[in-house]
Amino acid sequence: MSKTKRWLETTAFKNYIVESELADASFRKYFRLRDGNKTALLMDSSLEKESLVLFINVTSKLQNVDVSVPEIFEQNIDDGYLILEDFGTSHYLDILNQNNFKAYYTKAINTILKMQKADTSNLPLYDKDFLHLEMNLMQEWYLEKYLQIELEQKQKELIASTLEAISDTVLEQPQDTFVHRDFHSRNIMLKEEKKIALIDYQDAMSGAITYDLVSLLKDCYVAYDRRSIKELALEFRDKKGLKVDNDTFIKWFDFMGLQRHIKILGVFSRLYIRDKKNGYLKDIPLTLKYVIDTASRYNETHKFAKFLSSIK
Repeated sequence: MSKTKRWLETTAFKNYIVESELADASFRKYFRLRDGNKTALLMDSSLEKESLVLFINVTSKLQNVDVSVPEIFEQNIDDGYLILEDFGTSHYLDILNQNNFKAYYTKAINTILKMQKADTSNLPLYDKDFLHLEMNLMQEWYLEKYLQIELEQKQKELIASTLEAISDTVLEQPQDTFVHRDFHSRNIMLKEEKKIALIDYQDAMSGAITYDLVSLLKDCYVAYDRRSIKELALEFRDKKGLKVDNDTFIKWFDFMGLQRHIKILGVFSRLYIRDKKNGYLKDIPLTLKYVIDTASRYNETHKFAKFLSSIK
């Protein structure tokens, strides 16, 4: 931390104590700074400095549509540091339960609707190639490296045809929408007066209209009954003013969820194998359950669901 502390000495936060490091799945590090009752967050992106410019750019886009995101107090792009507003330690995951999840999810849906008004210019596209780049992580990292399965040619063909059907359906829905990419219970902060604020949005892209909705409602860290989730998904559709029937919209939503959860099976496995972070292994069962439950509902994907059920 010596280089970091030398820079802190040049800022308005020179008297703050570097209190603790906060967990993160990326190569970024976060530290809480404290001076009495005053706190701030230090983002250390020295290992991926390019993400700082993205973070600053996306912060501005979200502020312009009245979405609550951290104020940037200090920046040192050359060395890879930012000092940010600290929203505290209360995440959605900490407070969601069977009695309140509908109300809190509705509040978050309203935030998605605001967020989707954000400017998408200069954001990378969630196109077919990128959808597949993400989904391919499952075969490499989850099936072959984590489960150590030697796939037969027919199994590889089944995976390939399934992923093709998923991306085709994802791309049927409206595109060119601002996508946070990690809009889930650990990245939605609860502020005073039950207001919410967002973090970890620097990887935003331009993509499908249901991506952030499915990240919220089919969260890899907490799950609720499908009937309520479908009702909330259709609430989003109605508030968005989309003229599409229930079955079509839910299929868009479900297939977007398949894309995301298939990717995440690979991501969680890679975090464990490559990055020596085993904290996400406990979240694989719920992620896999989402994939199998959803894939089993549709003709294009039910064979894939059967395959996953046979090896889990």
